[in-house]
Amino acid sequence: MLDHVSLGVSDFARSKAFYDRALSPLGLKVVMGDDRTHSGFGDDRPFFWIGRPDGSASQRVHVAFTAKDRATVDAFHAAALAAGGRDNGRPGLRPHYHPNYYGAFILDPDGHNIEAVCHAPA
Repeated sequence: MLDHVSLGVSDFARSKAFYDRALSPLGLKVVMGDDRTHSGFGDDRPFFWIGRPDGSASQRVHVAFTAKDRATVDAFHAAALAAGGRDNGRPGLRPHYHPNYYGAFILDPDGHNIEAVCHAPA
């Protein structure tokens, strides 16, 4: 299952104004982010992100898959490395998102940021 998706945008203010209006009828609003460089839209949790956190105009797509447990996140990271992916964040806690956010990040052959994340406690 998809956990969240992030799109790189070339003009953050323009894109935020667009998504604020376009997603409102769906009941989605900004629920996380700094509203200057990145914003996460959702209902009670962010699952659609826009932004340019690295400052580049050509940021790749970010897709995060939900993992059932932390061991599955670890297995994803190992399998993706073995398949030729490049490490973009070893498995571990990311408490700046929330206390139980355990994720791992890989760059695929085209440079897209692929993540597996578990939100459950250990």
